[in-house]
Amino acid sequence: MKFKAFLTDNGVSLLEKRFLPALDKMGRICHLYLTREHTIFLHNLLNGDGIQSIAQFRKEALFDDYRISSQNDDRIAFAIDLSLLHRALRSVITICAEFSGSHAGSGGASTTNRLQIKLVKKLPPHSQQPMPFLTFETKGYKSAVIQDVPISKPLSRSDVLELQAALDMAQDLPRTLVQVPDMNQLQNFVDRMKHVGDLINVSITKYGDLHLQISTTLITLGAEFRKLSVIGEQAEVPVGDRDLSAQSRTQRAIQRGDAMTVQVNVKHFAKSLQCHLAKPDCAFYGIGPQGACLTVIFQFFIPGTRQADKSISLHCRLPILDPGSN
Repeated sequence: MKFKAFLTDNGVSLLEKRFLPALDKMGRICHLYLTREHTIFLHNLLNGDGIQSIAQFRKEALFDDYRISSQNDDRIAFAIDLSLLHRALRSVITICAEFSGSHAGSGGASTTNRLQIKLVKKLPPHSQQPMPFLTFETKGYKSAVIQDVPISKPLSRSDVLELQAALDMAQDLPRTLVQVPDMNQLQNFVDRMKHVGDLINVSITKYGDLHLQISTTLITLGAEFRKLSVIGEQAEVPVGDRDLSAQSRTQRAIQRGDAMTVQVNVKHFAKSLQCHLAKPDCAFYGIGPQGACLTVIFQFFIPGTRQADKSISLHCRLPILDPGSN
């Protein structure tokens, strides 16, 4: 199997400054899944333990001169340590910048070429067994900078098929999604809540309401975000419910089939908010069919527009601690 591509300036910026810091907060180890058209970072899709996060890029969003081949329909997947990947990328960028700067005043032309990323097998020091690496390499006029990131043995054909099946299942969208344009409000509230208890109840209505509540034997703390934009199934708030308390209104909506509620781990909810490091433009919350999971979808706009950038996608699925109700 072979993989080789050149990172574009935009690809370097997306990974180094935004997505790798965000994804590392989800968990240090993830699967990197390469196909003919996409590069995908996947957390917990095979073990089902903890938050599932999926960051998917069309190859043009990160690379040019993209080449991949394998006997598994040109698909390659392996586990990688995101902190090592991030450190290697930052290191090669820093070294190249310093090297270029030191030659800038000498009248020389550009000393570095593009940053190449490729799969290689190398013999590590004090080892007799070649090991796989994801390697960054950039060549200058008289030197080269190389950074190797160790990876797992690439997944077998059956494991790749299992990973693809899990990815396909994880693409199912909730029937109702509400948009939270201001993530800071949500972040501030959850920062206070996570010191109160371990479990958080999340309710979402077809009216555009997101209701959060955490309860212990001593305290109940809640917050409600109302009149949010709704994608998918939506409904009008019944006139008789408009002046009720948030809790009463939510309960009546659930009984009417206009809302769902689930319970998730506060730490999982807080961790999903770390995706703000990827600098999304807005986020959507929804509850899967039969309360299977809490889904958070982060949306990115084409710079300078309000138009969705379809070459990038990021979403999380939080495991449910009760079967939910609808």
